[in-house]
Amino acid sequence: MGEIKIFADSTCDLSEELLKKYDITIIPLNIVLGMKSFQDGKEITPQEIYEWSDREGETPKTAAPEIGVAFDILKPYMEKKLDIIFFGISEEMSVTCQVIRMVAQEQEYNRIFVINSKNLSTGIGLLVLRAADLVREGFSVEEIVKIIEEDTDKVRASFVVDTLTYLHRGGRCSTVATLLGNTLRLKPMIAVNNGKMGVDKKYRGRPKSVISNYANDLRDELLNADSTRVFITHSGIDQLIEQEAYQFLKELNYFKEILITRAGGVISSHCGPNTLGILFFEK
Repeated sequence: MGEIKIFADSTCDLSEELLKKYDITIIPLNIVLGMKSFQDGKEITPQEIYEWSDREGETPKTAAPEIGVAFDILKPYMEKKLDIIFFGISEEMSVTCQVIRMVAQEQEYNRIFVINSKNLSTGIGLLVLRAADLVREGFSVEEIVKIIEEDTDKVRASFVVDTLTYLHRGGRCSTVATLLGNTLRLKPMIAVNNGKMGVDKKYRGRPKSVISNYANDLRDELLNADSTRVFITHSGIDQLIEQEAYQFLKELNYFKEILITRAGGVISSHCGPNTLGILFFEK
């Protein structure tokens, strides 16, 4: 059995602590501010993105990793003849997975296994950590890929967006809907289904009550979920709200591990600040 190395793109939103613990290497997407491009997580922070967006009245563009950058990151592991598993953001949202396939094809390296997560943020992260667990348990790369590809449809990823402004700037929400939504303090729940984002429920009110209502609406699903781990992922939110979400999950007395992560630049660019999501696997 060959040694296995796991990679993911930067939209998986795993913390540095988790990346180090599970030996995950990140391939960054790009964030384009005007005429300048920055590597997500390496060359720009979400706060800098928010400041630029508010100043310019635009949402940054995001782009797949450059093939040369991806090759440079993968090269040492290909030279060691390792089995490589790469997790990418949903192919409905990006060509990132295809970039990695191109590297494998150009290098004639047939031990790169590309997994289309059909998801984003720690919806990807859940799959990555499950794969890392399977590596530690001694599964072969082929066995892991088969299990993970069967599990992609079991990920439940959703977020509540605090403001429609960033979605509007990115062309995902009309001006009228944005003005009306912000005036009425409507906070849409964005859920990922079949690799695409769509609006599910809509909440109204202040962030604290909205997140509380959102969490409570997920209660039944959470209590019937895979109990291994659950993520709280946010794009920068009041610490009190973050801790209340954590306390809600803790009091369910159900999950073995409750993880909190901060969304990176790509997710933050499109959702804006004060976005929070609860992500988990169904059984």
